[in-house]
Amino acid sequence: MTKARWGSLGLALLVVVLLVVWMVTGQVKTASDKAPEPRASDGQSLTSVQVETLTARMHQPSILLQGQLEPWHSVALSAQVSGTIESLNVGLGEQVTRGEVLARISDDGRSALVDRWQARARKLEADLSAARKLRSNNFTAETDLLALESDLAAAKAELTSARLAVDHLTPKAPFDGIINARSVEPGSLVQTGAPLFELVQIDRLKATGQIPQQSVDQVAIGQPVRIDLLDGGQLQGVVTFVASAADPKTRSFAVEVAVENPDLRRVAGGSASLRIALPAVKALFISPAYLSLGDDGRPGVKYVDQDDRVVFARVRLLSVSTDGAWVTGLPDETRLITRGGGFVAEGEKVIPVDRSDNKG
Repeated sequence: MTKARWGSLGLALLVVVLLVVWMVTGQVKTASDKAPEPRASDGQSLTSVQVETLTARMHQPSILLQGQLEPWHSVALSAQVSGTIESLNVGLGEQVTRGEVLARISDDGRSALVDRWQARARKLEADLSAARKLRSNNFTAETDLLALESDLAAAKAELTSARLAVDHLTPKAPFDGIINARSVEPGSLVQTGAPLFELVQIDRLKATGQIPQQSVDQVAIGQPVRIDLLDGGQLQGVVTFVASAADPKTRSFAVEVAVENPDLRRVAGGSASLRIALPAVKALFISPAYLSLGDDGRPGVKYVDQDDRVVFARVRLLSVSTDGAWVTGLPDETRLITRGGGFVAEGEKVIPVDRSDNKG
C-alpha cells in the first residue's frame, strides 16, 4: 500500500470519528413549528420624536380681499335748461361746499316769465276772492267760480315752473366735494342735459370687493377693515354692506366698506387690498412645514398627548404666510411633533424629546 493511499484512509477515519462524537454529545438542533415568544418591550424599542411645546394665544384673524377704491359720492352735473354759459365760478380741482353756485347760464327772458305768471296769479286770486263774495249772495254761477279756481291753479303751476327754470340758471353743488372734470367754458352754448361738471367726494371713500361664499358668514356690518394701498400706505374703514345673494357668475358676495380719507389722498379709482378683521380667537402659530393632509383631505398636525402617544388632529387655518400659520383645533398647550412625525403612526407610543434640549 502506497504512502498516498494511507494518507487518504487516515483522513476518512478522522472524519468518521468526529461525526460519531458530535452525534453522541446530542448537539442536534431541530426546526420548531412555533415562533419564539417576543421579548418584553422596553424604553429603548420606542421611537423618539422631537417635540415643541406651544401655548395658544389670542389672535385676530382676517379675510384678505382684492378690491377697488371709489369716491364716496360721484355725480355728473348737467344743464337743466338751455342757454349760454355766462360765467364759471369754480375751476378744476377746487373744493366746493354744498349749495355753492358753480356757474351761471344766460337768463334769456326766464325772469320776465316769472314776473308775468306772478302777476297773472295775483289777478286770478283777486278775481276768485270777488267771485266767492258774489257767490255767497247768489250773484254768480258755480261754474264761473270753478273756472277761476282752475285758472289760478294753472297759473301757479306755470309760476312754479318758471321759478325752477330761473333756479336752474345757477347750478349748485349737491354735496361737499372737488371739481374733478369740467366740460364747458365761458360762452359755451349748452342744451338741456349737456354735461357741465363732474363732482367727487374723496374725504370719504368707498371700497368694494367680493367675499368667497365659504367666508361670507364671518363678515358683518360694522367690522373694522384695513385698506393696504399700492404705495404702501394704509387707510381705515368699516363694513357698511354685505350682499344677501351671491353673484351667479363668481359665486361670491359683494361687500362695501366706508373708508375715511381725511388727507384727501388721490387713491380713488385705484385698486387696494382689503383686510377685514374677524373676532379674536385662541390659536397656535406653527410652521406650515408641520401641516399634513388627513385621509379626508383636510389639513392637520401630529402631536404627543399626555400618555406620550401620537395624535393626528384636524385644524382650521385662520391665516397662512411664509413665516407661519395660525390654526385652531388643538389643545391650549400642545406638544407638537417637529421631527420624526413621518415615521410614527397615530396612537403609537413614542419617546418625546423636547426641541430645546437639542439646541446647543
